Amino acid sequence: MAEGVLRHLAGERVEVFSAGTRPSVVNPMAIRAMAEIGVDISGHRSKSLVEFINQPFDYVITVCDQAAETCPVFPGPANRIHWSFPDPAAVEDENERLVAFRAVRDGLIERFREFVRQQALVDN
Repeated sequence: MAEGVLRHLAGERVEVFSAGTRPSVVNPMAIRAMAEIGVDISGHRSKSLVEFINQPFDYVITVCDQAAETCPVFPGPANRIHWSFPDPAAVEDENERLVAFRAVRDGLIERFREFVRQQALVDN
């Protein structure tokens, strides 16, 4: 969801990559929550950090505590930012799980709006 949110807010002004410490598939509830705001992430795939280990980044943003603890050091000047969001997939009740995905989505939107504004990545 983070990749989809940042691409949506910053458009072509930035290159966005996302990866996880334990990649699997893009959760259908993440796809649904993003579709509700008009962002299609159905074509995204879950990627491993290993795919990007030698790539330099300006920013490395982690959105869960486990990722922040195990995220490797990337080459170059990467500024590391951590935002602690709960894992919505861990919610056991299916109805509550969608609510959790929406809450994380909305939190990501709020954080990335501020990030994009601070980095002057949008037209004023």
